[in-house]
Amino acid sequence: MLLGLRLIDSSRLGVSLSAVTLSLGLAACAGGPPEATDGEQPAAAGSDLSGEVKIDGSSTVYPISEAMAEEFMKVNPKVQVTVGISGTGGGFKKFCAGETDISDASRPIKESEIELCEKAGIEYVELPVAYDAISVVVNPDNDFAACLTVEELNKIWDTDSKIDNWNQVRDDFPDQKLSLYGPGTDSGTFDYFTDAINGDEGNSRSDFTPSEDDNAIVTGVANDEGAMGYFGLAYYEENQGKLKAVEIDDGDDDNGEGCVAPSTETVDDTTYQPLARPIFIYVKKEAIERPEIKQFVDFYLATDSKELVSDAGYIPMAEEIYTAVQARFEGETTGTVFDGGSTVGVKLKEVLGKEEKAE
Repeated sequence: MLLGLRLIDSSRLGVSLSAVTLSLGLAACAGGPPEATDGEQPAAAGSDLSGEVKIDGSSTVYPISEAMAEEFMKVNPKVQVTVGISGTGGGFKKFCAGETDISDASRPIKESEIELCEKAGIEYVELPVAYDAISVVVNPDNDFAACLTVEELNKIWDTDSKIDNWNQVRDDFPDQKLSLYGPGTDSGTFDYFTDAINGDEGNSRSDFTPSEDDNAIVTGVANDEGAMGYFGLAYYEENQGKLKAVEIDDGDDDNGEGCVAPSTETVDDTTYQPLARPIFIYVKKEAIERPEIKQFVDFYLATDSKELVSDAGYIPMAEEIYTAVQARFEGETTGTVFDGGSTVGVKLKEVLGKEEKAE
């Protein structure tokens, strides 16, 4: 279901009044500068651009796309941008059925989805837009699980796991029921987490409470003293009063950093492993011919828009990666650089660089 957009609550997503100021600087690529009158707040641009932009997919990428849509519509009031949350897999189903123009994705497109789009004759341009840190969270009353190793997470979440008490995870943990909450199987976050922690995408125990809505996971963990869950960094940062983030130890004695918390800094310096990842939008090539789509994606990828990425709780990419992604869009380069594979440990600079050399 496509969700009607609302004004962004700064307490919810961190998109503050600075985002309104930012929209003025982005007006040129969004359709024209607003005009101001003496002593009055600048008005929205009188852009003649019109049309509709339909987006659906990942709940992780949703806050970024929602923020971009709000700012774009301020300077292009005749364009209606709608953003839905069907999960990455659900978004690709709609995208490959021709129901949407842009698909939000927290993982690369899978082989099965590539085939689905090919059968429908839909070509797409794959665009990384930011980095995220999957955050493992517990109830704030949990005062013992401050740091967990990848091996312990695997022990909890693997397919055959029967662990249902914290003292089964570590001997010095208390005798307390362990309840699990996580993204549903249509979620790219589910795919990435299971790949990074359990070694195979989709390899997970099934006796947990799933939801495609990360806010439902927040509520579940916040109301259950023995709970654990996982989702994107933005949802942790906006709910820090309700949750506690678990630090992760990747268990690499030679190159590891020990216990590392999810944050912009630890993703940027590559120490938060293996749960840091790139996130994407996929744009239907045919739709790029429509001015409202072209200008919206230009706006999304503009260097000045990086502030909206940060305000939404995510990590902007390096300038050289933005430049490569912008070139990919301008050249309407179709297909994926990942060939349906994993992005665990993958560096965008390297995979995009290989593509540029190949061209």
